[in-house]
Amino acid sequence: MSDPTPRPMRCALLTASDTRTQDNDTSGDLIAELLVGAGHELTHRDIIRESIEHMTLTLKMLIEREDVEVIIITGGTGITRRDVTPDALMSLSTKEIPGFGELFRWLSYADIGASTIQSRACAHLCGDTLAFALPGSTGAVRLAMEKILIPQLDVRNKPCNFAQLMPRIKEVRS
Repeated sequence: MSDPTPRPMRCALLTASDTRTQDNDTSGDLIAELLVGAGHELTHRDIIRESIEHMTLTLKMLIEREDVEVIIITGGTGITRRDVTPDALMSLSTKEIPGFGELFRWLSYADIGASTIQSRACAHLCGDTLAFALPGSTGAVRLAMEKILIPQLDVRNKPCNFAQLMPRIKEVRS
C-alpha cells in the first residue's frame, strides 16, 4: 500500500538501549521513516535505558496520553539479563496479542533460522493503547514493520486491521 492511510494512527516510538543515541539509532530511524511514510503521526520519540523501572514508568506515561494510540518499542526483546522490554510491557497489559510474536518469529525463521526462538517480540493492548515490542536489529525492524505493522495499522488492510478496531477498543462500556 503506497498511498498514505486515510486513518492515520498516533504513534509513540521508544528505543530501549544503554548505548544508542539519536545519531546512531538506525532501527528507530527506520520505524519513524516507515510510519510517517505510511501517513501515520509520530507524536513522541525517545531513547530509554534498559531498566524495567524506567521503561515501565515511561510506558505508563505514554499509555495515559490522549495523543498516543500505538507504542512501538525497539530493543530489549532478547533473553539476556538486560532485555526487559517484554517484561515491562507485560506488567501493563490488559490483553496479550500472541499472534504478533508468533507471526514475527515465523516470518523471521526464513531470514535467521532457528535463532528466531531467542526473540521475545510481543504485542499487548494496554488499556486502549496498542503496544508492540520489536527486536533492536534493523533487519528485524524492517520485517516486523513491512510485513505486519504497516499493513495492520492501515484501515484499508482486509479482512481486518488494528486501525478499524481502534474505535471499538476505545468504547466505554455502559
